[in-house]
Amino acid sequence: MANIVIIGTQWGDEGKGKIVDLLAEYSDYVVRFQGGNNAGHTMVVNGEQFISHLVPSGIIQGKVCMIGNGMVVDPEVLINEIDYLTEKGVNVGPEQLKISEKAHLIMPYHKAMDHAREAANEKKQIGTTGRGIGPCYEDKSARRGIRFVDLLDDGFEENVRAVAEEKNFYLTEFFKAPAVDVQDVIDSYSRYRDRLAPYVTDVSVMIDQVLREDRRVLFEGAQGTHLDIDHGTYPYVTSSNTVSGNACCGAGVGPKKIDRVTGIVKAYTTRVGKGPFPTELFDATGDFIQEKGAEFGATTGRRRRCGWIDTVMLRNAVRLNSLTGFAVTKLDVLGGLDTLKICTGYKYKNKELEDFPTSLQVLAECEPVYEEMPGWEADISAVRSYDQLPEATRNYLRRIEELTETAAEIISVGPGRDQTIMLNNPFG
Repeated sequence: MANIVIIGTQWGDEGKGKIVDLLAEYSDYVVRFQGGNNAGHTMVVNGEQFISHLVPSGIIQGKVCMIGNGMVVDPEVLINEIDYLTEKGVNVGPEQLKISEKAHLIMPYHKAMDHAREAANEKKQIGTTGRGIGPCYEDKSARRGIRFVDLLDDGFEENVRAVAEEKNFYLTEFFKAPAVDVQDVIDSYSRYRDRLAPYVTDVSVMIDQVLREDRRVLFEGAQGTHLDIDHGTYPYVTSSNTVSGNACCGAGVGPKKIDRVTGIVKAYTTRVGKGPFPTELFDATGDFIQEKGAEFGATTGRRRRCGWIDTVMLRNAVRLNSLTGFAVTKLDVLGGLDTLKICTGYKYKNKELEDFPTSLQVLAECEPVYEEMPGWEADISAVRSYDQLPEATRNYLRRIEELTETAAEIISVGPGRDQTIMLNNPFG
């Protein structure tokens, strides 16, 4: 029985939600292992749109879903999401959704710190979503974090007061921002505790139990490889490890339990927020892709920057994640363009680079080396067979496979679950 990790290969927003929803049909459990509500996964089922930020996408398929210890959770957002999905007829009861007792809580002072820092550093903003993700991970590393297990303990109030005193000092004295009302935090989180306590368990132990029963587990990542805190375009990254290896740390399983890693790649490249973007388009083609692809962040609503596909990035993702295959999304968006470009390398000071540079200064000065290919006019959103795709579309896919030495296993030609061509099911 296969256990699969799904990760993004670019800067997030690759369409992981749809692919997780699709593959959840073949799995028994779906586990989210990092990030928080700075992620947004969109699924379209029978024409109805579902957006999740914390609850794993597999919940739409009726699978048992788990929030791993590697996540940071805003309990108010989670409760609202549970209610939203419930209103849409989705079962999100404690038997269906499990929360790791080791997952950390995003507190109001985390969000206050997030906003205060961005406001104080207008010239060096990193484009945070302002949801307290980074400050929460900071406290986790500084051993000042509060976990779900701590929320359930008797010492919760004392713990909050100790940490909040320090945060309020920073907020008022350094940032000249309003303090957080500590008693209000304690009262609010006591209500959240009452609501969420039935969901809390040791997710790592539970995963081990189901793996012993030869059940299939799908590990769902958020954001993308190049937003990884270690391997991304630092500091314009998220605050967690987004690469496949973190599925083990963020869910509490050993690496021998992972069988396959599927990388989600958008048929072009997008990015939200700041940071270098070598293949970014500033012309009518970029506008065409942005408008046709409806490229707005599911979490922030921000317009996404758009550009040509970048196989330097993809090769980097293949290496970092040990990818066993690609799922190519939004291929239909490129229909109507006469010519397509694929970035095959970078030029930096008259030298061609084949590997993704670490230095942001170097990356910002890189010029993409392009290979041009004919586009296609046809609307491929109704195509359900690889052989029925236009020849130019198949050539485009083959060239990406050649340049990355990785096969396309799944091809998405629209947002609907049925708008998919499955060439090789990762679950077998």
